[in-house]
Amino acid sequence: MSTENEGTAAPKTPAAPSTPPVAAPAPETSAPSPAGGQPAEPVTQQFPPPAPGTEPTRQIPPPPAPASAQAPPPQAPAPAAHGAEGWPPPPPAVPAYGSGGDHGGHGGAVWGAPPAAGGMPPAKPKGKGGLIAAVLVAALLAGGVGGGIGYWAAERNDHGSIGSTTITAGNTPKDLKREAGSIAGLAAGALPSVVTIEASAGDGEGGTGTGFVYDQQGHILTNNHVVASAANGGKLSATFSDGKKYEAEVIGRAQGYDVAVLKLKNPPAGLKPLPLGDSDKVAVGDSTIAIGAPFGLSNTVTTGIVSAKNRPVASGDASGGKNSYMSALQTDASINPGNSGGPLLDGRGAVIGINSAIQSAGNSGFGGGQAGSIGLGFAIPINQAKNVAESLIKTGKPVYPIISVSVDLQSKTDGAKISEQGAPANDLVDPNGPAGKAGLKPGDVITQFGDKPIDSGPTLISEIWTHKPGDVVKLTYVRDGKSTTVDITLGSRVGDK
Repeated sequence: MSTENEGTAAPKTPAAPSTPPVAAPAPETSAPSPAGGQPAEPVTQQFPPPAPGTEPTRQIPPPPAPASAQAPPPQAPAPAAHGAEGWPPPPPAVPAYGSGGDHGGHGGAVWGAPPAAGGMPPAKPKGKGGLIAAVLVAALLAGGVGGGIGYWAAERNDHGSIGSTTITAGNTPKDLKREAGSIAGLAAGALPSVVTIEASAGDGEGGTGTGFVYDQQGHILTNNHVVASAANGGKLSATFSDGKKYEAEVIGRAQGYDVAVLKLKNPPAGLKPLPLGDSDKVAVGDSTIAIGAPFGLSNTVTTGIVSAKNRPVASGDASGGKNSYMSALQTDASINPGNSGGPLLDGRGAVIGINSAIQSAGNSGFGGGQAGSIGLGFAIPINQAKNVAESLIKTGKPVYPIISVSVDLQSKTDGAKISEQGAPANDLVDPNGPAGKAGLKPGDVITQFGDKPIDSGPTLISEIWTHKPGDVVKLTYVRDGKSTTVDITLGSRVGDK
C-alpha cells in the first residue's frame, strides 16, 4: 500500500535586488514599520570600494522611533526619473489589485484605504451573501497574515539583523493515562476478544471477515456470508489480536438472518466473551465503536454514532431468493469489506450489533475493486442475533417466525402486498397459517406490523424476524380501500429454504 503526501510548496525567498550602478543618498526619513507593529531595521547594502579621494558622503538613517511615539505619517517622496539617480524605481501609488471593488479600476474603496470618518468602516449590506463574503475574506486574511509573517521573519534572519533564538519545547508528560471508558480504553479491552476469520473452499475461493468470542466454550459469532464458502468441506481459521491462530468449524448458520456460529477446535483457556448490550434501548446519537479487518487489515477500530434505528435492509444476491433481511442499526462508523461479522460496540464497550452490510456509491475508485464506506453501515441488532445464536448452538438450525404468506417483493404499492399470482392461492396465503386464520387474502396490502409502519415487502420481513415464534402481534391491512386491524400469532419455520 502506497501513500502520497500532499501539501503546499514553501515560498522561495526572493532574490536581493541587483546593485545599482551609482549609490544614491538615502532619504532622511524613518522606515515604515512592517506588519505586527515592530520597527523595521535598516538594511546594510554592500557597494564596491570607491577610488581614493572620490568617496561620496552617505547619510545614515536615524534609529527607528519607539512604537509608543506618535510620529507624523511620512510624506511620499517625489517621483524620480528612472536611471542612476532614481534607483530603485518607486512602487506604483496604488496596487494593481486594489484599484476598486469591481476589479476593473472603477468605483469602490481603494484596498488598504483608511476607514471612513468616525473611525468606522462603511456599512456592509446585510444578508446571506454578506456572511459568505465575510467567511471567505477571513480565510484569505488568515492565510495572508501567516504567509506575511513567515516571509518577514525569513528576511530578518537572512540579513542577520537578529541574533539566534533558542526554542525550548514543553516537557512531555511521562505517563499518558487513558481512562477505561475512553475509546482507547474500550478498544483495548475488546480487541483480545475479536478474531479475524479466514474462510476457504476446496476450490480456493474464500475471503476474510471478523467474529468475536461469544462464550468461554469457544463459540464465535459472525455473519453467515463470511463463512458460507467454507461451510461444506472448506477450511476455517480464527486469528486473535495477539497473532495466535486456531482452526474452527461451523456449528450452525442462518442465511436469512445472516448469522453464523463457529467453534474453535482447540479453544485456549481464559477466553473473554464480549459483554452483550440491549439493542432495543439504543438511541439515535449514541456512540459506536466498530472493530474488524477491513480489506484484511486486522484489529482496525473505527468510531461513530448510531445514525438510525429499525432500518429495513435486504442484502445478498438481490434475487429475492437468497437475500438476508434485517431491521438494522445504522451507523456512520467506517465499515468496509472485512468488517463483516465484527462487533458494533456502544459507549460502554457492550455489543449492540453485528456489522453486516454497507450502502455504497458504487464500485468505482482508485484501481477498481470493492467499494468502501461512505458512512452508511448496517448492523444486525444483537438482541436478534443472540436469539439466532442460541438456536444454532442448541440445534444447529435457525428458527424463523412466519405469518405464512407470499409477499410480492417487486410491488410498488405503499405497503407489503400479498402476491396474487405465481402459485396456487393456498400457497400464496396458507389458510391454516397465522395470516390465513386472521382472514388475509391474496392482494391484501399490509401497512402496519406491531407499532411499525410497513412500506414494502422487505420491511415486513425484517419486522417479522425481529420477533419470536408464538408472539402475538397486531397487523393492519388494506383491502378495496378499507383498513382492517387483526391480531396474529406468529408461526415458525425451522431451517433455510
